[in-house]
Amino acid sequence: MMSANERAFEAAVRTHSRELFRYAYWLCRDRGRAEDLVQDAFARAWSSWADLRDAGARRSWLYTIVRNEFLRGLEKKQLDYDDRDVSDIDVAVESRPDIAIDLRRALEALPESLREPLLLQVLGGFSGGEIAGMLSTTEGAVMTRLTRARQAVRRLLERGLMGQEMAQ
Repeated sequence: MMSANERAFEAAVRTHSRELFRYAYWLCRDRGRAEDLVQDAFARAWSSWADLRDAGARRSWLYTIVRNEFLRGLEKKQLDYDDRDVSDIDVAVESRPDIAIDLRRALEALPESLREPLLLQVLGGFSGGEIAGMLSTTEGAVMTRLTRARQAVRRLLERGLMGQEMAQ
C-alpha cells in the first residue's frame, strides 16, 4: 500500500512529466538528454519530497530542479547544445508551418537571458513572480526580460516575413 507521500509524488509525475520534458527539450535540444533531465529532476525531487511544505509550489519547484539539473550538466560539460532537430518537439498544432518555423528560429535566436523567462511563461504558464523565484532575480527584472523577449521575437518575425514577401 502506498503512502500519501508516494501517491502525491506519483500524481505529480503523471501530471507534470510532459510539460517538464518540453521545457527540458527547449533547454538542451536533445530528446534523450531531455528525458534524462526530467528523470534526474524527479529523482532529486523524490529525495526531498517529504520536506516540501507548500504543495502549491510543487510545479515551479520541479521546473527549477529541471533547470538546475541542466545547468549542473553544463558545468560538468556533459551536455552540448544540439539545435539540429528542433522540429522533433510537439509544441502545438500548427496551421501555418512556415510561421511556426520562423517562430522557432526567432526563439532560438534570443539570448538565453531572454529566452528562458519567455519559455517559462509560455510553456510553463508561470507568473512573473514565480519565474523570478526560479531564476533567483526580481519580478521587475523578469518583466523587463519578458517585454524585451517579445519585442525581439516580433522584430525577428517581421524581418523574416518581410524577407519572404520580398523574395516572392
